[in-house]
Amino acid sequence: MNLEKIRAAAERVARSEGLEVVDVEWKVGKQRFLRVYIDRVPQLKSAEGGSQVSPDPFPKISHADCEKVSQQLSVILDVEELVNGPSYVLEVSSPGMDRALTKPADFERFTGRLAKVWTNQPVEEMSFLEGRITGVESGSVRLELKGKTPRTVEVPFTTIRKANLVVEF
Repeated sequence: MNLEKIRAAAERVARSEGLEVVDVEWKVGKQRFLRVYIDRVPQLKSAEGGSQVSPDPFPKISHADCEKVSQQLSVILDVEELVNGPSYVLEVSSPGMDRALTKPADFERFTGRLAKVWTNQPVEEMSFLEGRITGVESGSVRLELKGKTPRTVEVPFTTIRKANLVVEF
């Protein structure tokens, strides 16, 4: 099975619905699962006078969005025979409120939000950081860390092992 071909098919379907693919994963346990996470593409809002203001970083995915992508992708996967072997379960869903941040564009989109970041190598003697994303620049993400002495650190993208948004209420 080629996850890249599956991702490409999912991206074609998502784009046709004005959506984007966040991630594609294959899990094998008691059942075989193909999970596709989709999100709505942020749209720039127009302000008075035609100028553009910041994008809405939190557009909502509906059940209907997931259903449309699932139905269309299922047909493509069957016709193009992209999943070999016995039956599998196709799940299409939103990435959730604590979504993974996997590429620089994710960090840009969620600037101002709180994130947890795990690194492969220590950054200022820490392999786990939690802070507010304050920007993306020169191959790094800037995080404003809280604590006894609040400070901003730059985390190179090459050192990030895993990152997720933190749910705030």
